[in-house]
Amino acid sequence: MRFHSVAFLLLAGVGTRAQIVPDCGLVPGWAQQGPARSYVAENLFEYMDGNAEGYLIYHFVRMNGVTCKSGEKSILIDVSEMDNPESAYGIFASNRDPAAPVEKIGMSAQIQPRRAIFAKGKYYVELAANPEGDYTATLKAFALGLEKRIPGTTHLPATIGWFPKEKLLPGSIRLVPQSVLGMSQIRRGFVAEYEFGKAFIAAETSPEAASAVLAKVKARVGEVKPVQVADEAFEADSRYLGKVCFFRKGSYLAGYVNLAAGQDAVTLASALASRIP
Repeated sequence: MRFHSVAFLLLAGVGTRAQIVPDCGLVPGWAQQGPARSYVAENLFEYMDGNAEGYLIYHFVRMNGVTCKSGEKSILIDVSEMDNPESAYGIFASNRDPAAPVEKIGMSAQIQPRRAIFAKGKYYVELAANPEGDYTATLKAFALGLEKRIPGTTHLPATIGWFPKEKLLPGSIRLVPQSVLGMSQIRRGFVAEYEFGKAFIAAETSPEAASAVLAKVKARVGEVKPVQVADEAFEADSRYLGKVCFFRKGSYLAGYVNLAAGQDAVTLASALASRIP
């Protein structure tokens, strides 16, 4: 019996961890050139050179890729597996063009004339076309074909929906994989830009862990004023972060920084806290 790989993603690794390998046959007229690529965290630098760290900080697990050819045209397809969907969306958001529109392919996608990226489940997919030209239709066809065969959620991380929409700058929500707000105490979290300042939400492992981190942040900020927001909170005028309000709700740390003059930090923080489950 013959098995055809055309129009399918191969699940490689029988008896081991399944891996998703892209297939050039997803779009008619394209065929694989050369061997498939495969990298893990330990050797990704061999392929990405100086860009490897930008993947590793989002908890990169492995990458499988192929080069597809049609005449003189080529498209590189790389599928990166991250540790979870949040990380996959995080690296997508860090690589998208904030000035360009996104599409609903997987969790989110961006298709441009020579480049396409999207995230679905714990996978981040990149396509790059050469030489110069408009490959929009072909890249979208590949992306749609890949999306159908990659498992996992198509829903955005729930945290994104907790940020208030009023005066939120479009495309500004992103996952900061380390040192949120430039503070090493807050290891990982989402940040959103507003017309009047910046908001963040970071999850800790427990309420106790979140409370301990908040205490460290308070010590770093310096002189603070306790306020009534969620489980515990304070506001302050920080030398580096301007007018701020930090609070804890359960296992979450959140708040606003760099608030413009005239903004009521406690009111804003209370509204944000009400949206966090």
